[in-house]
Amino acid sequence: MTRTRNIAHLDLDCFYVSVERISNPSLIGRPVVVGGTATGRGVVASASYEARKFGVRSAMPAGQALRLCPQLIVVGGSYHKYSEISDALFERMLDFTPLVERASIDEMYLDLTGTEALYNNDLPALIRTLQEAVRSEFSLPCTIGLASNKTIAKIATDQVKPAGLCVVPHGTEKAFLGPLAIEVIPGVGKKTGAFLREKGFRTVADLQDSSPERLTKLLGKHGVWLHHVAQGGGSETVHNHYVRKSIGKEETFSHDIQDKGELEKLLFGLTEDVCARLRRKHWKTRTVTLKLRYSDFKTITRSETFSPTNDDPVIFRIVRDLFREGYTRKSPIRLLGVQLSHFVDPRDTPGLFDGEPTKRDDILDAVQKLREKFGEEVIHVGSE
Repeated sequence: MTRTRNIAHLDLDCFYVSVERISNPSLIGRPVVVGGTATGRGVVASASYEARKFGVRSAMPAGQALRLCPQLIVVGGSYHKYSEISDALFERMLDFTPLVERASIDEMYLDLTGTEALYNNDLPALIRTLQEAVRSEFSLPCTIGLASNKTIAKIATDQVKPAGLCVVPHGTEKAFLGPLAIEVIPGVGKKTGAFLREKGFRTVADLQDSSPERLTKLLGKHGVWLHHVAQGGGSETVHNHYVRKSIGKEETFSHDIQDKGELEKLLFGLTEDVCARLRRKHWKTRTVTLKLRYSDFKTITRSETFSPTNDDPVIFRIVRDLFREGYTRKSPIRLLGVQLSHFVDPRDTPGLFDGEPTKRDDILDAVQKLREKFGEEVIHVGSE
């Protein structure tokens, strides 16, 4: 007999903005975005609900956001801080259940199946406790949905944001979904939604009344998935580990820059930042990617793969070469970015790295400890 699952989806509300409001309470209740600049350059990474009322959304150019909401407050962002808080919250949630999956920096799934007796068979009370713990211990608002699978739990969360709680009891999934718009189902974006509406589908109930054969004919394999979710199904597997796939940093300049020397200095700063974050995790990288955007918004990327390292000068030399090869136009640059990926952890793969840590490893470790204790600017490794 298959055990009925109990899965919670926890979503931090306007995470980046909420973190900034902790250190700057004057931002509370005001339209705020994190990302971009006050001059309208860059892209919005997170928008407060006050800003969303004006149509401001994440991934929107900051210039467009400011036109929609002239009183908008633009905050640069503290991405190291966001990552640290997310890590700490993840560790805290493991106190409630051993199965926690990080879906992203600001959301996670908790598999509570099998823990029911520990919480007096009252999981709705537990998710209230979880929400209060996030508020009291981290000073952050969050929304939590509880259902029989991940998909329904996430849909539940989306219905009660911000700072809400939603429980979908077992056996009520279809009734819960029925009156909702078809776009609540993950994977039904603007294009698919418009197509389905042309075919007469408005609510999830319309999908429920349709046959899987018709949906498959309309959308192929995606139609099978839609029918499954509309009937209350979804993924029931919570992965108990989260592997970060990349570490990156990019900067949109307040004014376009054409001087190659200045651009290379800025590139070293970006490289130094991502390498420091890499060493904090005790990882090494095998791939670096350069992102370059011209003043006319034409964007190029260049990547190179190499032997695993976390050494700033080694990685910077590769980045610099990619830049010199990629910067082929006379136009100035408005954005540069550096991204590391394909990580290895020497502690988990002892056969990959021969011998004891080198003197260079010891130096990098010492530099890292000094920067963590006294700040990022106290010491630099050097570009050569």
